[in-house]
Amino acid sequence: MSDNVQKPLIQVENLEKRFGDLHVLKGVNVKIQKGDVVFVVGPSGSGKSTFLRCLNRLEEPTAGKIFFEGVDITDPKTDIDRHRQKMGMVFQQFNLFPHMTIMKNLTIAPTKLQGKSQEEAEETAIQLLKRVGLADRADAYPSQLSGGQKQRIAIVRSLCMKPDVMLFDEPTSALDPEMVGEVLSVMRDLAEEKMTMVVVTHEMGFAREVATRVMFMDEGYFVEENEPGEFFGHPKNERLKNFLSKVL
Repeated sequence: MSDNVQKPLIQVENLEKRFGDLHVLKGVNVKIQKGDVVFVVGPSGSGKSTFLRCLNRLEEPTAGKIFFEGVDITDPKTDIDRHRQKMGMVFQQFNLFPHMTIMKNLTIAPTKLQGKSQEEAEETAIQLLKRVGLADRADAYPSQLSGGQKQRIAIVRSLCMKPDVMLFDEPTSALDPEMVGEVLSVMRDLAEEKMTMVVVTHEMGFAREVATRVMFMDEGYFVEENEPGEFFGHPKNERLKNFLSKVL
């Protein structure tokens, strides 16, 4: 029993990523347990988003291994699309289909990829829309929604697949400041429900409040990680101290 508890949901071993001569990730090792809420912070260009995008192979790793639920998803024989269904992803941009209603946006993947009936998919979608306060927009089109509403819909779209982990790539950085709170509120609720999350963000106050663990990436390495109180209150690495002095 205890062996199962200890097994990481995601295990990254010696992950490297190069873009031509640019060495972006330089041998990254990370374990993420079920229920972890891991925030990845660091200066622009440090490799944060590349790391996140490697986790579901939107970026192909140059070297190293990534195990998701015990399966090496870097193995060419692995059906990556099947595993991606269990990894929700939310981007800076919302990527909603503009010509489809919100309901259609939310039900297309569960019906096409998971074989759910339209009725079952719509029922799940409505429940989730209620949770994020947008049940009345089911028949609207993306162009009729604000940025904050679109991002909440993008989160719901991922949740409709009932994922085992949610990956967030700077989900609030493209939003007007007054809309950031409504998206963070949805993410806070997910964290409280013990959804496993990996979040790349510049929202330091939110990281301090919600994360179970914060990781600092600089020049392609994770150079320090800790629980939020220690991470922000007593940073050890000089680079991290310097970074926090600029952003806090």
